[in-house]
Amino acid sequence: MDKCVLKSKNGPPAVGPYSHAVKVGNLLFISGQGPFKRDGSGPLKGTFAEEVEYTLENLRILLEEFGSNLDSVVKVTVFLADMQKFSEFNSIYSRYFSGNNYPARSCVGVSQLPGGISIEIDAIALCES
Repeated sequence: MDKCVLKSKNGPPAVGPYSHAVKVGNLLFISGQGPFKRDGSGPLKGTFAEEVEYTLENLRILLEEFGSNLDSVVKVTVFLADMQKFSEFNSIYSRYFSGNNYPARSCVGVSQLPGGISIEIDAIALCES
């Protein structure tokens, strides 16, 4: 199986030495996404809810650009800078993923994230070969 490194034209620019995604076979590995503006001007500074929604939109944009979608996500890892926001996060997250099709998920509390963001999400999804 070949490894294909993918760079997004529509998502936020990478803020470090990593690829937006890597495709191997019919699996798509999306790097951690945060509420980084797609024009490259840095992180969105808004409410926690706005940051979660922007992060999930960045994830959706990359998935669709690379031949997948939210319904095809099989695993998500979520990093939260404040676990007190877990319930609020869940209420927003559940609007993006269908209740009958939730991906496997881990949620980790961290002391800080790059750029002072409050959330980061990476994903593994099925995609067309």
